[in-house]
Amino acid sequence: MSPDATPTDYSAARIHETVQEVLTAGVLPAIVQAGHPVLRQTAAPFSGQLSDAELGQLIDLMRSVMHKAPGVGLAAPQLGIPLQLAVLEDQFEVDPAVAAVRGREPLPFFIMLNPSFQPSGGTTVAFYEGCLSVNGLQAAVCRPESVRLDFTALDGTRQQREFSGWQARIVQHETDHLHGILYLDRAELRSLSSNAEYSARWAQPDISLARKELGFLPDA
Repeated sequence: MSPDATPTDYSAARIHETVQEVLTAGVLPAIVQAGHPVLRQTAAPFSGQLSDAELGQLIDLMRSVMHKAPGVGLAAPQLGIPLQLAVLEDQFEVDPAVAAVRGREPLPFFIMLNPSFQPSGGTTVAFYEGCLSVNGLQAAVCRPESVRLDFTALDGTRQQREFSGWQARIVQHETDHLHGILYLDRAELRSLSSNAEYSARWAQPDISLARKELGFLPDA
């Protein structure tokens, strides 16, 4: 949890009302952008605020928003809903050389409620990340290469899963969202790049060239 994040003040009734507004709007909702307070609060743990049917509808909607963006993960606060729910899926075609360096393997659609993670092993690795709630920017973020995720599954059971490589990065990024943390909080700010500059200069499989030219992580 971010030391600066305060718990959401939304009651269960207000969360339910907000979800109903999103579900009945008839259009895909916009993704909330940095500066909105919901992204800086600890979301409420899921504890039955929604019926099974409502939760299923919200998950389907979040998956549609994620695909349209497009992205590989979406947390409920990114739709203005302070609830500890996120959806993840990475089925993009990636250059094999890039995938090998980044440890990027396809991630089948995955839903997590009330997640938390712990590093699994002591290895960390830095790569560029972007965020659907921080339009137009990317920055290098150093994260544990492997994590153990604790989460609640849709059937209500508490479960654990191990993730490594790019999948672990997605899991950490989305779990952070539920605790009021943006990737910029963990980023090497000297690496901050517009999408255009990233594409033109720093889209190599690793960050070694960007690290040298922009002067971050000098001891890496």
